[in-house]
Amino acid sequence: MKTWLAYGKTGLTVNLPDDVPVTTVEPRHAAALPDPVAAVRNALRAPVNAPPLREAVNAADSVAVVFSDITRATPNHILLPTILAELDHVPDRQIVLFNATGTHRPNTDAELREMLGGDIVDRFRIVQNDARDGESHVTVGTTSRGNTIRLHREFVACDAHILTGFIEPHFFAGFSGGGKAVMPGLAALDTIMTNHSPANMDDPRASWGVLAGNPIWEDVREAAHMAGPHFLVNVTLNRDKAITGVFAGDLDQAHAQGCAFVKDTAMVPVAELFDIVLTSNSGYPLDLNLYQSVKGMSAASQIVKPGGAIIIAAECWDGIPDHGDYGRLLQTAESLPALLAAIRAPGFHQQDMWQAQTQALIAQNADVYVYSHHLTAAQIRGALLHPCDDIEALVVDLLRQNPAATICVLPEGPQTIPYIDE
Repeated sequence: MKTWLAYGKTGLTVNLPDDVPVTTVEPRHAAALPDPVAAVRNALRAPVNAPPLREAVNAADSVAVVFSDITRATPNHILLPTILAELDHVPDRQIVLFNATGTHRPNTDAELREMLGGDIVDRFRIVQNDARDGESHVTVGTTSRGNTIRLHREFVACDAHILTGFIEPHFFAGFSGGGKAVMPGLAALDTIMTNHSPANMDDPRASWGVLAGNPIWEDVREAAHMAGPHFLVNVTLNRDKAITGVFAGDLDQAHAQGCAFVKDTAMVPVAELFDIVLTSNSGYPLDLNLYQSVKGMSAASQIVKPGGAIIIAAECWDGIPDHGDYGRLLQTAESLPALLAAIRAPGFHQQDMWQAQTQALIAQNADVYVYSHHLTAAQIRGALLHPCDDIEALVVDLLRQNPAATICVLPEGPQTIPYIDE
């Protein structure tokens, strides 16, 4: 049988044996809004528990508009022009666009123009968060969990804060969107590392679709409110990256409505665990590197049997990547147990340790194979994973070892989060 996987910009077709039952888990279909610009505009004018955006922002205010970076599929080219049109009573010089990169690299001029449009890039000042630049961040408080919150100085100084993004299940924060635009999006490295600590990452509540009691999400929410108030503009997307819902207004209430919508469409129960799970990382732009592709591995890990196999197809045109410490953490570890022991050691703090920790936990439970046109076999082995140059041949080989193996396919990777229906 033929199955399709979201891979890069074009997708990938895989032929699986016809005589083996295959379960395919996809999001429940959500139709694209017929006029997304009008839907965003209407949400800005009739928001959840907040005054309309035009009334919420005064002409004399300095305004921060926060947008997602190149690793996210947020339709910035729709959101930002519509928001800025509602702010036409505010002079351009008083509006700053903040790229919520968190610990990610800055986006290039070409990427910004692709994401936002050349007109916006030329009209407005854009500030990209550099988590390692201590001088650009200021302390705004300490959370109840003891995290000292340092956020971008210029963002904090603005009178009005507009947070954009899109909501999807998140593998350790529960859901994306909401306050994540502020922290980690505009936070200093120490703040992010404390939030993403080994103890928090080990907490079973730090998982897909869980907000209540999730130590990472609760810290994020508290941190965001320290720099508030905010006007939230979040959207939900379908498999075509088309807008299916707009949730604007109060940070908590609008986000909660969006999360409920996503949970109903993107989280799918299954009856049992599988021997083989074939997944993707949702295609472009999320599968740009191996670091981001841990999300697709995590989605598959929810339903793979202990000792089973996860096969992930991710283009990884940005490599491991070279920036950040994720690759170095993996390459310098002798084994998965050694990597986890190092990360969990008292006082250990290194950028990207959270991603390496998540990957190690997944790979300890199941064999993880990576199919990528941009990573070599040596790079994949160096990341403590197994290379795969032919998905179809690998599946046949795994079935030869276990003829009774059960197979599940997640064509859109972390856009669909399966869970065991108990």
